[in-house]
Amino acid sequence: MFSTLARLKWPLREEKRRPVTPTIQRHPVGPAPFVEDAVFFPLNGFGIFVKNQVSALKPLMNPRKKVDLKLIIVGALGVGKTSLLHQYVHKTFFEEYQTTLGASILSKMIILDDTTLKLQIWDTGGQERFRSMVSTFYKGSDGCVLAFDVTDPESFEALDIWRDDVLAKIIPMEQSYPMVVLGNKIDLEDRKVPQEVAYGWCKEKDMPYFEVSAKNDINVVQAFEVLASRALMRYQGTAENHLVDSIKLLPGQPRSRCC
Repeated sequence: MFSTLARLKWPLREEKRRPVTPTIQRHPVGPAPFVEDAVFFPLNGFGIFVKNQVSALKPLMNPRKKVDLKLIIVGALGVGKTSLLHQYVHKTFFEEYQTTLGASILSKMIILDDTTLKLQIWDTGGQERFRSMVSTFYKGSDGCVLAFDVTDPESFEALDIWRDDVLAKIIPMEQSYPMVVLGNKIDLEDRKVPQEVAYGWCKEKDMPYFEVSAKNDINVVQAFEVLASRALMRYQGTAENHLVDSIKLLPGQPRSRCC
């Protein structure tokens, strides 16, 4: 009888409760840039909902499409490579930077064509004595920024050398390797490289050209996103070619037949 009464009074008995992990469901509510968080806490067959609206400040990323891209920025000493990179990644500009010895790396996450891109951008030193060491960083890169100073004609004339050096380290060597050219410091008045000359050289090499200012943040984002877009297209094309090659039957290879 006692055991029967105990079972009848079971709802009144206090039992040790296990920790409950709340389940969060998100869904958009109207055209406003907000999402609604509905948190459900299950408790002995019952539950409560806690709702809260939070600002959706960041675009939703598609977790199924994530690509890592390695980009490099090269050019003569003092053209503003580090300034351009910090303006793009951190939205900051300083009048003076320490000379880059070897290479430094900054990363930035962006969303492009419904794909989450992690850009690993290598800022390489422009000193001639480090040229052989710096060139080892080119291997495995997916795209390149060629930078020069519009107030320094020698930095523009050196673009041919920098371009050839990069292409020589790409394996396999290919003309479709993405490159963009940036003419930096257009905010200065003592320009020495005419705009039409720079455009003509880039048109001959079939490379996009951007007149930029790291100081005033002119065309910096546009230039890097064009390079990232071209690097992504190259990456996707390479991946598709590898997939096709992997499923091709070798000559004379018998086809499997169903029993």
